Amino acid sequence: MYADRVLSGMRPTGSLHLGHYHGVLKNWIKLQHEYECLFFVADWHALTTHYDNPRGIEEATWQMVIDWLAAGVDPAKATLFIQSQVIEHAELHLLLSMMTPLGWLERVPTYKDQQEKLSEKDLSTYGFLGYPLLQSADILIYRANQVPVGEDQVPHIEFSREIARRFNHLYGKEAGYEEKAEAAVKKLGGKKAKLYNELRTRYQQAGDEGALESAKALLGETQNLSLGDKERLYGYLEGGGKMILTEPEALLTVASKMPGLDGQKMSKSYHNTISLREDPEAVTKKIRTMPTDPARGRRTDPGEPDRCPVWPLHEVYSGDDVKAWVRQGCTTAGIGCIECKQPVIDAVLKELAPIQERARALTEDPDTVKNVIADGCEKARDLARETMRDVREAMGLNYG
Repeated sequence: MYADRVLSGMRPTGSLHLGHYHGVLKNWIKLQHEYECLFFVADWHALTTHYDNPRGIEEATWQMVIDWLAAGVDPAKATLFIQSQVIEHAELHLLLSMMTPLGWLERVPTYKDQQEKLSEKDLSTYGFLGYPLLQSADILIYRANQVPVGEDQVPHIEFSREIARRFNHLYGKEAGYEEKAEAAVKKLGGKKAKLYNELRTRYQQAGDEGALESAKALLGETQNLSLGDKERLYGYLEGGGKMILTEPEALLTVASKMPGLDGQKMSKSYHNTISLREDPEAVTKKIRTMPTDPARGRRTDPGEPDRCPVWPLHEVYSGDDVKAWVRQGCTTAGIGCIECKQPVIDAVLKELAPIQERARALTEDPDTVKNVIADGCEKARDLARETMRDVREAMGLNYG
């Protein structure tokens, strides 16, 4: 049983490319062996910028799931689901919107930045303003405590932490809380209960952060408590009320170093991508026609690899011996640009071949893909319903 739960999502905005594979999917494949992982298609998030033309979202969703599975995301290790098929995301988003200050949303760094970048679209909508809150609901509904993000996304995780903190502060004071927490301590058993109380005292009296982390780890390893009791004890540690929503941490990921065909970051907006299911002939042609060092006007002109857009691809795909051969051959005009590009072509085709083979098999067997998502949606719903029961009870909306 994993103590940490990871949540990550991706918007279905078209075919995935090598930038997605190196920047996100390879990390997911690693994380699925280390944590309890939930990976979801953020189809509602696609509507925040594509609300005027949603027709391609459904097909893009299924194609993206095929790409995930073909790349090596394993439904036996991770839960894969579609955001809109777990309706509790919307319910939590609505309830959180009742207590979220408007100023918090307006100061999210990407709000004005995205409006300027996508100035051709009318993004002065309620949904676009509220998308960071929907993002927070996506995380908080699963009590995920680890969210893999790059440096630029850390403010979104901090925003989610603030939302969880505000919610717990407003609604975490249940009747008879202390008595329930003390009864839950006893359920830990004599030895663990004593250790928990000692660590709690050390944190509350001396501010010992190490004691707080040790106590949280102790609770994380405990199997015989209900989720409600566990959340009470997390809150009791810090002197607050019941921790109904878990504050997530940013699980920092290394920025993708996958360059595009023009030397910039690989991105659809730059039209410089190689998609995961691109035909081998098209891949070969794209790399062969890449621009090179402008100093090499003729085959006999020496060049400088650091000025050439092909060199960053060698940095990703070539070993030291090939890189040394390229540097020597380029700077002395010993090899031509087509020769220099061939090892990259070979390496990209070798990487894509098994992904494409699996993608073909999955495309011919859509029922397998649909069953994976149906199972994943059911697992996700079970977790989301559990959170929503606690949220409704805390907010006085439990009409059972």
